[in-house]
Amino acid sequence: MEHFFVNTAHALVAWLTGLGLAPGWADLILLVVQWIAVIIIVILNITVLIWLERKVSGFIQQRLGPNRLGPFGMFQTIADAIKLLTKEDIVPSQTDRMIFKTAPMVFIIISVMLYVVIPMGDGMEIVDLNVGLFYFISIGSLSTIALLMAGWGSNNKWSLLGGMRSVAQMISYEIPLAFSLLGVVMITGSLRMSDIVAAQSNIWFVVLQPIAFITYFISATAELNRGPFDMPEAEQELTSGAYTEYTGMRWALFFLAEYTNLVAVSALMATVFFGGWQGPWLPSWLWIIIKTYLILNVFFLIKWTFPRIRMDHLMSFSWKFLIPVSLANILLTGAGIEVLMRMGW
Repeated sequence: MEHFFVNTAHALVAWLTGLGLAPGWADLILLVVQWIAVIIIVILNITVLIWLERKVSGFIQQRLGPNRLGPFGMFQTIADAIKLLTKEDIVPSQTDRMIFKTAPMVFIIISVMLYVVIPMGDGMEIVDLNVGLFYFISIGSLSTIALLMAGWGSNNKWSLLGGMRSVAQMISYEIPLAFSLLGVVMITGSLRMSDIVAAQSNIWFVVLQPIAFITYFISATAELNRGPFDMPEAEQELTSGAYTEYTGMRWALFFLAEYTNLVAVSALMATVFFGGWQGPWLPSWLWIIIKTYLILNVFFLIKWTFPRIRMDHLMSFSWKFLIPVSLANILLTGAGIEVLMRMGW
């Protein structure tokens, strides 16, 4: 079971080359198949995650959550998906139609692109880039553009405010998020995801970089617009912010992209701080799934436990606290590495 997926990929390439196809074309077809597999896994995974979050929120609020359709209410998400697919697609008359229609597609494409460099098992990354961590951060930051497009293109004041809040919040928290990962890069000496996982064979980086881990977790929560940092949506104030004018499938694409980003960020956290796919007994691809789902549950618990805070407090927290703390962590990490090198370690 450990090498099932890797062996399947090799068998597919060998079969294609055996048909007389050039190795380059065989690799291209394999890449397309991997992309299709990622998209299918993302869609199926979101169905499970929505049900899981509803159950977690029900547990915290002392209610049952979904419990009617299917065993334990598991078919409720499928019913909601069918409802969204059959809803009318309404485009307000005064919108910038091209930007309005393009924004959700841009958002979901960017979200899926994050999975290219995440190692979902031993040798199971789509592309093992030597700048994989940098790729993840840079591609993830493009989500800001999609949300701004949605807010601007809607020609609605609530949407514009929500879009601008998203831009301000995401840019502010991208900085400490990137800084929190620098300590890991300094210890590993590489931006390649597989190297970061291999460097944790003896000890996880969450032990060596606890400050970086906490900074990353808080920054990721704000970057994802998750509660209690979901001010860009703020239903009570902005009637869902940048998503106000979206209906049916277009709104569903934003919802899908948010969960896709959440899984990607959780998988990156498991990779960088919790040893990635490493673990005893079980297959490597199962270990990364277990770690990712445990982290996702922590995100769910935090969202349904803490109240939303004020926007100005959120921004001040990033610029006046998280960024200085992450910079201090980089300084301490560099000093620690220098001391250990002088001691011959």
